[in-house]
Amino acid sequence: MKRLALLLLPLLTSTCLAEAGSVPVRARNSMVVSQNAIASQVGASMLIAEGNAMDAAVATAFALAVVMPSAGNIGGGGFLVYRPARGEPVAYDFRETAPARASPTMFLREGKYDRVRHHDSHLAVGVPGTVAGLHRAWSEHGNLPWESLVEPAIAIAREGFMVTDGLARSLQKVLPEMQAHPASLAQFSRGGDPYEMGDLLIQTDLADTLERIAEKGAQGFYEGTTARLIEKEMERGGGLITREDLKAYRALRRTPLRGEYRGIEVLTMPPPTSGGVVLLEVLNVLEEFDLPGMGFGSAAYLHHLAEAMRRAFADRARYLGDPDFVKDMPVLRLVSKEYAATLRDTIRPRRASVSNPSTFEWPAESAETTHLSVVDSERNAVSLTYTLEAGYGSKIVVPGAGFLLNNEMGDFNAGPGLTNAEGLIGTEPNLAAPRKRMLSSMTPTILVRDGRPLLLLGSPGARTIPSTVAQTIMNVVDFKMNVQEAIDAPRVHHQWLPDLLRYERNGFSPDTLDILREWGHAVDEVDSMGAVEAVAVSDDGGWLEGGSDRRRPDGAAIGR
Repeated sequence: MKRLALLLLPLLTSTCLAEAGSVPVRARNSMVVSQNAIASQVGASMLIAEGNAMDAAVATAFALAVVMPSAGNIGGGGFLVYRPARGEPVAYDFRETAPARASPTMFLREGKYDRVRHHDSHLAVGVPGTVAGLHRAWSEHGNLPWESLVEPAIAIAREGFMVTDGLARSLQKVLPEMQAHPASLAQFSRGGDPYEMGDLLIQTDLADTLERIAEKGAQGFYEGTTARLIEKEMERGGGLITREDLKAYRALRRTPLRGEYRGIEVLTMPPPTSGGVVLLEVLNVLEEFDLPGMGFGSAAYLHHLAEAMRRAFADRARYLGDPDFVKDMPVLRLVSKEYAATLRDTIRPRRASVSNPSTFEWPAESAETTHLSVVDSERNAVSLTYTLEAGYGSKIVVPGAGFLLNNEMGDFNAGPGLTNAEGLIGTEPNLAAPRKRMLSSMTPTILVRDGRPLLLLGSPGARTIPSTVAQTIMNVVDFKMNVQEAIDAPRVHHQWLPDLLRYERNGFSPDTLDILREWGHAVDEVDSMGAVEAVAVSDDGGWLEGGSDRRRPDGAAIGR
């Protein structure tokens, strides 16, 4: 561990770590926030080495692929929003794609839907996008040498890191699902026995793969040894991905969606993620209501929030998919103030709407995603969300390559004609097709006021992601919470169907919930929603505040 210890030693004297309670980490120079303290430290070390926010974000993401295998990854995909201190913002789409042999009916067996094919097989693996996305974003905006960004992850994988209590519990829970995959068991257990807190987890094959990426960039993943190993595993398990699919993959540069909330610019991700559209719809609808006057956590506030979410998620189902395949998505209309006014007029102050069709079933989407936010001394800002889909993705480690494959094909709809006539609304835009990107809910977002970043944030949580991001924004803007208070505050979620208003346990008054029931809401208790990693910037730009969500263990905000 000496190499890694030397790498991170400067952090012991030059960073600020999170305090207890709803107190954010404060720093003047820079801030890195992620769901793992080691990964946040790696990102902060890049800033100490005179790297910029993009360098730190890329290094943090590679480190997460080692220390947070449930969602950090090189075998998955995601989205990144970048706002430079000077110049125009840009969005990077490195969502997985369907293999060339994919089809709308690939998840059917003898005409009937097969859930295992859809979510728990080699057919569920999409062509990974993470390495291509990180490499393209770095090549256009990074400052440090590429190799130096991957080197910390290599060191951690080869020399090992101490298993935390959270990781030990997570691995123990997932091991039964890895039984069918010997390479997965070999990597994430001690001969089939679970790792315990304090054990050293070494991942030599992953280190070798990361070295190829460090030496050759994206080509080190999509061609050569790694590509051959992926294709071999696909052939063994009946998957569709070939070396041609891997070589053909491209991370895409897109124009961020722009909105405005109470005079603050909102930069977020466009399709093929639905998160940005849903976020802007919700904010636009609620903008004309006096939310502070209603009071945080009141029945009136939660009712209006649920009704705004209900309408935005109905539009998600009806319209959204991969923009390279679905040409008539009315995105600009959906995020317009004029459209929000028409939705606002349909909300009754004390009566819940009814979601139809009641038998529509969403395709499953996992909550196991992760997010990181970075601001550097120049106030360049990166908001990055990426995932394997389910926790540990497909549970399949590529033999000899040491990384987990995603099961993102499960985010495509199950197949044509599998729901009733009304429920078919929204299914066609998100059916599987060759090279198509599946719909997502990831919502990396940056708020800007007076020409400087105000708030960077994102979250895991499947369809609760845009709801979580919207509530955190309103907590900061409307209810004047600091960033850690905004993250800690209880959350609700409504996604149109099922017609349920979900709320976090112990978050709201029983009297408030009774009022919501009287107004026609079906309410449902859940343990928690999301895990926001955020950075707020003071009005004068002089201070940074970092907040990490304690709903999930091991996260850290590290400022300097």
